[in-house]
Amino acid sequence: MAYNRMMSELDATKSQLAVLTVILFLACDSINPVKVFLHVFPVIKVWEIATACVLIFLYIFISELKEILYFSVKVFFHSILSIFFRDVQVIGVDNIPRHGPMIFTSNHANQFIDAVTIMTTCQHTISYLVAEKSWHRRVIGEIAWAMGAVPVKRAQDSAKAGSGTVVVVEKNTAKIVDESPQDSTKEEDTGVKVYEVRGQGTHFTKEFNKGDKLRLQGLAQGMKVLEITNDSLITAELPDDCILPSTSTTFDILKRVDQSEVYSEVLKKLGSGGSIGIFPEGGSHDRTDLLPLKAGVAIIAYTALEKEGLTVPIVPVGLNYYRAHRFRGRAIVEYGSPTYIDTSTLDGFKKGGAEKRKVCNELLTRVQDGMRSVIVTAPDYQTLQYVYAARRLFQKRGISTEKKQDLNRRFAEGYKRLLTEAKGNPPEEWVDIQNRIIGYHTELEELGIRDYQVPKLAHENYEFDGDTALREMRIPFRIAYIFFVILLALVPSILLNFPVGLIARLRAEQRRKSALSGSKVKIRAFDVVLSEKVSFCIVLVPSLWLFYWLLLVFFTDLDGPAIGLIVCSLPLFSYVGIMATEAGMVQLKDLRPYVMRLFPSTRARLNKLPETRMKLQTDLRQFIKQLGPILGDVYYEKELDWKMFQLKKRGSFDGDDHPSAALHTPSSVKKED
Repeated sequence: MAYNRMMSELDATKSQLAVLTVILFLACDSINPVKVFLHVFPVIKVWEIATACVLIFLYIFISELKEILYFSVKVFFHSILSIFFRDVQVIGVDNIPRHGPMIFTSNHANQFIDAVTIMTTCQHTISYLVAEKSWHRRVIGEIAWAMGAVPVKRAQDSAKAGSGTVVVVEKNTAKIVDESPQDSTKEEDTGVKVYEVRGQGTHFTKEFNKGDKLRLQGLAQGMKVLEITNDSLITAELPDDCILPSTSTTFDILKRVDQSEVYSEVLKKLGSGGSIGIFPEGGSHDRTDLLPLKAGVAIIAYTALEKEGLTVPIVPVGLNYYRAHRFRGRAIVEYGSPTYIDTSTLDGFKKGGAEKRKVCNELLTRVQDGMRSVIVTAPDYQTLQYVYAARRLFQKRGISTEKKQDLNRRFAEGYKRLLTEAKGNPPEEWVDIQNRIIGYHTELEELGIRDYQVPKLAHENYEFDGDTALREMRIPFRIAYIFFVILLALVPSILLNFPVGLIARLRAEQRRKSALSGSKVKIRAFDVVLSEKVSFCIVLVPSLWLFYWLLLVFFTDLDGPAIGLIVCSLPLFSYVGIMATEAGMVQLKDLRPYVMRLFPSTRARLNKLPETRMKLQTDLRQFIKQLGPILGDVYYEKELDWKMFQLKKRGSFDGDDHPSAALHTPSSVKKED
């Protein structure tokens, strides 16, 4: 177990020394403190000392129940993630402040697995904001309670369809109608536009109240209702970067939710030095970029500054998953540099109205920049795969995970910059390189091999008959090894893992389809698959063990200790089965290129792959070298600060945004009288 994920190295050392000391005392009667004490005071009985210890134990357990529960859940999910993920790597832990309250913000790509992944890789105790809908779900709700989560009621969870259809028209003169004259401002200053929503067959006066939201069909974000004129006309606002439908469409009604109790609970935790976790996008999704952020994180940060005098650091967390919906995928957790509130903007927040909206939007934009600095974004999933393919071809061997993530972002941002510069008419060299990468990637998929296997093919000799190939490539040995591994995994996998895995997979697929049909933002709803598998297995695996225990008790002649030993060994057998199965699958994948060489049709294609890759790699590096002046800092800067890159990209860089400003930002300011 990695100590930096569960506890600090100092705490781990203290725990080890304490355990070894206890073992030493128990092993030697002459220094056993209990026996020495009883020898000196013979009137005291052993049961009296035992009773006192039990009472002290119960007192400590009850008084520290929340902390014990949190740590227990953390250890439990550390084990769960080590089973469901082949590897979880952590980057940027040094960016997390060591002490004091803080807010963790993250992209939401894997439902409740996101929260437990951050929880198990961070030493701080984090209370997450959880949708009330999830809070009332079995298993997930109990886990959220044990983690000290705060339930939040979301408007979209109780959305209902409105009557009739609507057409949205932008107003010519847009003033915020619910503000006082001194707070009114032009729409371009607030980042929102004001629209007239004209209905046909609608009942706006009955279905809406001021402050409710109207969500158009196919749009993730709702329009806030500012004024209700009559049953067929309302005035509403929406961020100016949203694309609205040009034709008549249906809509949903999102009733306004009072979150005062939630903010009160959150401020209580921050005021006591705790940490809060929040997913500003609102709901999970499987897109390749962030959804528009909700204002909650900005309101929490400003309210903590106003009421508690706390300048709470907002720490971005990037969750980068690879084949997350599949068993034994990979995850990279990256912590970025914190974002701080500019304390001079607090007066604007206090004024309310448009000024409050403006400072909150500015903070949200900086929070979004921080979140984008720790993930890899692309226009779509296919483009993201090509970015990864180009990075693998370009990179040198043996680079760290942090460097790989940096290269991924450079390729993704360079791709976007080239699209902007080309203005829809990319040069022939770019089109040629892109088509060759696509062709190479397609060839690998058709042959069923991975990019890392291609360089090894260049060192093999293919020009001999099949029997010689079998002997020279030691295929019999590999097959024997695979056969041994399969035998090792066969019994535990069939009896323990296969039933659970099959049922969990069917259940997760059912939930995926249900989530996809009810979502406005999901593409294929892969973000719910792993969470459903884990939550289902948490219940099904112990149930299966209980079933086997009953079989052993009622249908065998084994005595109690033997049955107890078998049942207690089931987790170990299950884990061995998982590890052996994975080892067998790895060997099968490594064996595939050798088997493919036995067939003349695929042997010729495999022969060409190393040369194709080498030529493509050379041309790609040369092409990127030629594009250096266009790519700018993405190409020239050896150490690129991605948070500053995002700030410069949108043209809003100033001194307060620089990380060095955080060194001069106090963790708290004097509370106003």
